[in-house]
Amino acid sequence: MHQDWEDRVTAAWATFDDYPEERAADFRAVIDALVAELPEGSPLGPFEQACAWDSTGHSDRAAPLYREALAHGLSGYKGRRAKIQLSSSLRNIGQPEEGVKLLTPELDAPSDELDDAVRACLALCLSSLGRDREGLSLVLGALAPHLPRYQRSMANYARAMVEPGD
Repeated sequence: MHQDWEDRVTAAWATFDDYPEERAADFRAVIDALVAELPEGSPLGPFEQACAWDSTGHSDRAAPLYREALAHGLSGYKGRRAKIQLSSSLRNIGQPEEGVKLLTPELDAPSDELDDAVRACLALCLSSLGRDREGLSLVLGALAPHLPRYQRSMANYARAMVEPGD
């Protein structure tokens, strides 16, 4: 059932854009129905519900669900997604310092395709705290490897922005 369930969740998310804002509750109901199939205490349930609330503009409703998913042991790729998304939600509800605390350790986590998202969300949280220079450094550092030229220069500029003495 696990892969079948994951496939159906993926299919549900593929229809997200078919739900205009006034039908956001209908989309959340689709996710809730899928979550109802999970065993009690599964971290996947609150994670998917958090994503649905978050994606429909309710960071305040999403944050506690992301926390619940992580508390129930959500780990790996989805755990990292939950941390990124929770940090974004925390920033949206006026708690960017918690977002910084949550994402800063992710800078040293094993690298994956979410690295740039970690840096982007962390940069936004830092900016919300008035730490724009640190945020810009993170964004430049994330961007540098994707540039066709100037990768070394941009990476050096990013580091120089936060080195002592500047």
